[in-house]
Amino acid sequence: MKNILISAAIMVIIDARAQDTIVSAPNSLTFSGYIESYYTYDFNKPVDNNRPGFIYSHNRHNEFNLNLGFVKGSYSAEKVRANLSIAAGTYVNANYATEPGVLKNVYEANAGFKISKKNLWLDAGIFSSHIGFESALGKDNATLTRSIVADNSPYYEAGAKLTYTTDDNKWLVTALALNGWQRINRVNGNSLMSFGTQVTYKPTGKVTLNYSTFIGTDKPDSARQMRYYHNLYGIFRVSDKFGITAGLDIGSEEKSKTNSDMNIWYTPVLIARYSINPKWSLSVRGEYYKDEKGVIISTGTPNGFKTRGVSLNIDYAPASNMHFRVEGRSLNSKDNIFTKGTTFTNSNSFITTCFALSF
Repeated sequence: MKNILISAAIMVIIDARAQDTIVSAPNSLTFSGYIESYYTYDFNKPVDNNRPGFIYSHNRHNEFNLNLGFVKGSYSAEKVRANLSIAAGTYVNANYATEPGVLKNVYEANAGFKISKKNLWLDAGIFSSHIGFESALGKDNATLTRSIVADNSPYYEAGAKLTYTTDDNKWLVTALALNGWQRINRVNGNSLMSFGTQVTYKPTGKVTLNYSTFIGTDKPDSARQMRYYHNLYGIFRVSDKFGITAGLDIGSEEKSKTNSDMNIWYTPVLIARYSINPKWSLSVRGEYYKDEKGVIISTGTPNGFKTRGVSLNIDYAPASNMHFRVEGRSLNSKDNIFTKGTTFTNSNSFITTCFALSF
């Protein structure tokens, strides 16, 4: 009888396909968790074992470590919902470095309510970014490591958002008021909120098209430079075994508070994924990131950050909630921006393995 009462009150759901939410019955409290351990070997052999500064996930060399682990509680009812996740790992150390105190370990903390019968929700708190097709949750991404653009655009946001979904789930429209560019606490001296939008269209079950924007500043008022960002991507399931993801991000930021001319950066990404069978799959990625003026990635070199990359990963899923992945990746830059011993080089190659478990 005791076990029956417990199972009626708490649902523990294991679903390797869910990203940040858990599907459950109305008026339910659910718990889940995620662990992603990894090992990376960088052939440039960094002395301090830290990967290049623009890499924020799987960023430790030649050691077994935890990229991301969290426990999560979710509440879902007809008109209210809430999520709370507490996290740890090298991903957390790198991405939350500017956040104070215990906020460094808050992966997700938000609450929302349904304000109309037409699938209109208002949520506030800390939640995953509305920008990009890659998330911090490795098992939901086509590749093991994150693309350069994913590591250098927001993984998380804090603020409030208004979300509308059509009855047929083909359209999702979101408007956001945010504390900044991947910020829980706003930058000291900044009195301006940031804003974002997202429009997602799924004409069929095999096609997803998305356009997200950001407008705001990541500087104090005394040095305000407005930033504008556009994120476009499409996910196409060509067949039951083959899929393609294509993305293009373009950003611009004022050169200074007194100069409205823009510094521009952009990055295209193309990923192809092939499922050999339900347990085995392959993914190939090509990418390029151009930030000549160092708005996001500063190098101090004549050509700035102009880097292309390729990767190949093999995935094995012995169970629906378990993934083992191996990826080889190579980055090549126009300038010598990578450290190799006591010298600098224009290339960086590395191998990463990871084991991910959802529960």
